[in-house]
Amino acid sequence: MEFRIEKEIFLKAMTKVQGIIEKKHTLPILANVLIEAQDHNITFTATDLEVGLKSRYGANILKSGKVTVSAKKLFEIIKELPEAEISFCAKNNFWVEIKCGKSVFNLVGLSPDEFPKFPVIDTDIKDIDKNMINEMIDKTIFSVSNDETKFNLTGIYIKYNSEEGNLVFVSTDGHRLSLINKKINEKLSDKFEDGFILPKKGIIELKKLLENIDGNINIGISDNNFSVSNENTTLIMRMVDGDFPDYNRVIPEKSKNVAVIDKDIFLHSLKRISVLSNEKSKGIKIKLEKDLMTLTSSNPDLGDAKEEINIIYSGDEIIIGFNAKYIIDILQAIKEENIKFSLKDNISPGRITPENDENYLSVIMPMRL
Repeated sequence: MEFRIEKEIFLKAMTKVQGIIEKKHTLPILANVLIEAQDHNITFTATDLEVGLKSRYGANILKSGKVTVSAKKLFEIIKELPEAEISFCAKNNFWVEIKCGKSVFNLVGLSPDEFPKFPVIDTDIKDIDKNMINEMIDKTIFSVSNDETKFNLTGIYIKYNSEEGNLVFVSTDGHRLSLINKKINEKLSDKFEDGFILPKKGIIELKKLLENIDGNINIGISDNNFSVSNENTTLIMRMVDGDFPDYNRVIPEKSKNVAVIDKDIFLHSLKRISVLSNEKSKGIKIKLEKDLMTLTSSNPDLGDAKEEINIIYSGDEIIIGFNAKYIIDILQAIKEENIKFSLKDNISPGRITPENDENYLSVIMPMRL
């Protein structure tokens, strides 16, 4: 196997696979990237058995073949090479020789026969708007749980509501919940109607992919795998086993206590006030009264802070505690100018939505202060 390829293309391919390769090295082959040369294309494949990526690039193929080498070391080498054409040659016993200018590197590889087979999945839906998917990820990924013991909360739940023609993304970590609905024209398969959970790692890689491709994407589902592809790249991830909780039970009903608040003013005020909140809990107190919101925080070791914000509010007087970071995450995901902050009483969850968009909402649990 031998080919020549421009450094810029090689580096782009190797950058893509860095987030996917197995970091724990449970199987040595999973730390490697599979490189295949055929016709006029080079295909790069990486997987950790949960998330896999395959991408294709044009190159000058001198001899077809395939080999696997350390993805991390190959990336570090390519990154430091001069801006010139790179020669890549596989030798006996899976050794690889890399030449560029006056630099020569020899890397130990592993047999490509050991590399896991990449699943082939038929496309269920074609030409989905990548910007819509990107927005739905942005507005839910921050609520995904990092607690591996709550495995059914460690991803985004995706479901298609056939009656309303809506695609729904939901995530929760038990402290907050985010939900977004988007209308789509396509009729989706039964698997979408049943709902499934995609892992956070796969979602992060999907977001990177969406930011670096032009045009729309195709989506496919097979057994327990979910794939997203365009002309040259396919990303596959294994769905999370387990049932997602009934999120509709958590969402509070609309209340008469609704404040309309300027999002940016609220966001920057929270950032300031939380400086003197408890380092671990980030707890702040919110007081709502006629057209006024007061934010306070205190820390016995540091001091206290207070700030007032003019709002539109005519409901009951409410004093309630929240984790400031959770509200900040929600506000940073909202692009609209104003938000609605809805509260039932001093002890019930809060509900945050953009002022003029009921398709996105976040629920945040209160805390005792």
